[in-house]
Amino acid sequence: MGGDYSPLAHGIGGRQDLPVPLETAIVAAVAALIVSFVVLAWTVRRHDASDEPMPVSPVRERPVPRVERLVDSTAWRVGLRTVGMLLFAYTVMVGVFGQDLEINPIFGIFYVWWWVGLVPFSLVFGPAWKAISPVRTINAGINVLRGDDRGLYEYDEKRFGYWPAAFGLLAFAWMELVYPHNSYLGPVRLWCAIYVAAMLIGGQLWGTRFYANADPFEVYSSLVARLSVWGRNAAGRLVVRSPLTNLDTTLRPHTGLVAVVSVLFGTIVFDSFRDSIPWLKFTQNNGFITSHSWAPYTVNNLALFVFPLAVAGFFCAGTMLTGVGDDLDRRRLPVLLAPAVVPIVAGYVVAHYMSYWWEGGQATLQQVSDPFSNGGNWFGTANLKINYFFAYHPTLLADLKVLSVVIGHVLGVISSHKRAIAVLPRKHMITGQIPLLVTMVGFTVGGLYLLFAA
Repeated sequence: MGGDYSPLAHGIGGRQDLPVPLETAIVAAVAALIVSFVVLAWTVRRHDASDEPMPVSPVRERPVPRVERLVDSTAWRVGLRTVGMLLFAYTVMVGVFGQDLEINPIFGIFYVWWWVGLVPFSLVFGPAWKAISPVRTINAGINVLRGDDRGLYEYDEKRFGYWPAAFGLLAFAWMELVYPHNSYLGPVRLWCAIYVAAMLIGGQLWGTRFYANADPFEVYSSLVARLSVWGRNAAGRLVVRSPLTNLDTTLRPHTGLVAVVSVLFGTIVFDSFRDSIPWLKFTQNNGFITSHSWAPYTVNNLALFVFPLAVAGFFCAGTMLTGVGDDLDRRRLPVLLAPAVVPIVAGYVVAHYMSYWWEGGQATLQQVSDPFSNGGNWFGTANLKINYFFAYHPTLLADLKVLSVVIGHVLGVISSHKRAIAVLPRKHMITGQIPLLVTMVGFTVGGLYLLFAA
């Protein structure tokens, strides 16, 4: 956990595990972004010759009535809630009665299945955490007992929005990446208890809208789910769309969205950077840091906050410099264009955690059969042999990591282009997007550098 728990130690591997020249990967990524921008710009210029408005492409979607009947059925929803509560009960059991050992399955559940698993499950199935969230289920049960499902207050989305979720995500990143005792049972148990208590109190005070805005795991899962093929049309019917169409038609600007994507992106970048050679040299060879026991912890705390702030600052500068004209409110541009960062975040998460989730997920599956670390085999998985596929195929791993990052950035460029042409003055649709392109290229180059430098 956070580098202390060796069987599940996450990360992206060293440079020797990624046998693709760094320069080649960066050139390929930047070329992909520039080509995407040129193609999109050419498309705009084709319509710019006339005074006709930019055509709006029809949303292509296909209803799936059979799947809709299944997922909207009471049995399906109750079944998912039951699964969530069973996982919650098991986690409470190992957290309270399990031994304070590294093989306690709570660590794998907390750091691998819960945190990392949210992304692949949400990409494939949609908003997974919302469907199984035990805090939502418990809150619903409390509402039944008190005979009212409304909160005491109305949640102010315009004022607070996603900000509580952003702080929650930062708190998890601090626990995983900075806190020195993150592989001990007590701190993990306390973090989970605070999370559950905060969510249950918030649900009673502000109703279910609180979870959609303040639950860090639900917000994270729901954002990533915008890149799945599942969506709802205006009539509420379940449809299948392309991931990019789903993102562009369902994710609207929201207070705190810039903070959420900056925290997600910034903490992943920090996680890579803290294992890089320049950072290790700085922290291990700096006389002041090495001579004071509190200094490394303090420096890492500062870095954890600085990286999301730097991402937010870089993104806000790039978006606010986009376009010209006195009639354009530049202050609103970051939140208007922030949804385009979601594919970038998803691409980096997949690249960063790919091998960790594959191997750590299997290790956790081993451990859940022995909840009390006494040699039990409750589910028959204790003797499971871990498949180290990616360790034996480093070239494939490197290619998949680079491909994930590039695809995420290309999708981000396309999405940002679509959103930019909706707000920029027509005469500046091309030149006005150059700062935004520079921002995207900066994210690509910086991310890939850390991907290879760690």
